[in-house]
Amino acid sequence: MLEMFDVLALARAQFAFTVMFHIIFPAFSIGLASYLMVLEALWLKTDKDVYLKLFKYWRKIFAVAFGMGVVSGIVMSYQFGTNWSVFSDKAGPVIGPLMAYEVLTAFFLEAGFLGVMLFGMGRVSKKLHFLATVMVAVGTLISATWILSANSWMQTPAGFGINEAGQFIPENWFAIIFNPSFPYRLVHMVLAAYLTTALVVGAVGAWHLLRERENIEARTMFSMAMWMLAIVAPLQIFVGDAHGLNTLEHQPVKVMAMEGHFESHPEGAPLYLFGIPNEKEQKLDMAIGIPKLSSLILHHDLNAPMKGLDTVPDELQPPVGIVFWSFRIMVGLGMLMLLVGGISLFLRWRGKLYSTKFFHQMAVMMGPLGFVAVLAGWVTTEVGRQPYTVYGFLKTSDSLAPVEAPAVAVSLLAFIIVYFILFGFGTMYILKMMNRTPGQLAPLPSAPTRSAGTTQLASAASPKSDKE
Repeated sequence: MLEMFDVLALARAQFAFTVMFHIIFPAFSIGLASYLMVLEALWLKTDKDVYLKLFKYWRKIFAVAFGMGVVSGIVMSYQFGTNWSVFSDKAGPVIGPLMAYEVLTAFFLEAGFLGVMLFGMGRVSKKLHFLATVMVAVGTLISATWILSANSWMQTPAGFGINEAGQFIPENWFAIIFNPSFPYRLVHMVLAAYLTTALVVGAVGAWHLLRERENIEARTMFSMAMWMLAIVAPLQIFVGDAHGLNTLEHQPVKVMAMEGHFESHPEGAPLYLFGIPNEKEQKLDMAIGIPKLSSLILHHDLNAPMKGLDTVPDELQPPVGIVFWSFRIMVGLGMLMLLVGGISLFLRWRGKLYSTKFFHQMAVMMGPLGFVAVLAGWVTTEVGRQPYTVYGFLKTSDSLAPVEAPAVAVSLLAFIIVYFILFGFGTMYILKMMNRTPGQLAPLPSAPTRSAGTTQLASAASPKSDKE
């Protein structure tokens, strides 16, 4: 039994490690692809060089982040066959097609137009290049749609039957794809990606404003990022609340863990701001909360009764401590983003958005916190689903492949070493590119450009080719 627990813990740790490395890159590339689309659209509409320079600046960063995301995603998927082959066998008839649809409709779309977006400026027409940028942005969103549909089905399974071999057999693909939690999870994740990108773009803009306050490219990217933050942060809080209500309906045990409700509350449940979950004694130590506020938020009634983990067998409870704190980290960072967005509106109104040094320093420090919020939200979602892989139907312990603990431990160690080296250098390279002053890019090589129906060579660094 101990050996089985060790194998299960190691396999879960390996998947958690690889998926947490992977998710930060799609979270960034989804938002950055849309940002590139907006920049190119603004350049085509206004013919202002500032938008073209920012497009070229962030295009290079997107290429590296996109490549790192693809590599980490491929490695992660192999674990379905190595460590989780039983899960693949049982859930494969549902999960397999969803993953295949992602490749067919999204990855091929992105890969097909990515080369044109990265290398086609000055070589194809403006309209065709913009179409390529739009297709890459749309592809990232479609990719997120299929992946989140598959994950949401594991959270709130629907539209299936189970055959004699214990396999999940599709019966209604519409119900499978648009399962109960999918719309909420998709919108919540896409908005999280936009917020993550806005924080990174804002941090880079603020970093260069601290160096050179009059840099027009830095001002433009910083202004655009702060607008995104001010608009999307309150919207994300609204969507997050709706997602929480959906989770309460379909995964009430997860909400009990998120709220730290070990005990049932027949006349209104408190909202615990702080506490130390004590799973052994099934109580929340050092609890600090606001009476009845949890019932008001989740049921819109101060006196609404709420069940606690005392109604759930111990073996069916998720790791409460992890879920409790990851949820608070996510919510706390969301409130901090809301605050930063509000401050940016105030400073913009006062005409001091580009001259307030402390706010620029704050924006720089906020840069990586979008990734932290995404990871905290993902941990809340995935750990809160335990002890199931397919919620309510297939336990994690029953999804494991017949592998030995030493084999999983060695591969986990190899992943840790290779990932930190490979992605460490990749991240350093991205930071190095971000450190370059926007608007001062090296000239591009000469490229053929169409003018009045005649093909001619022109320097991509010249003002004329910058507009092609």
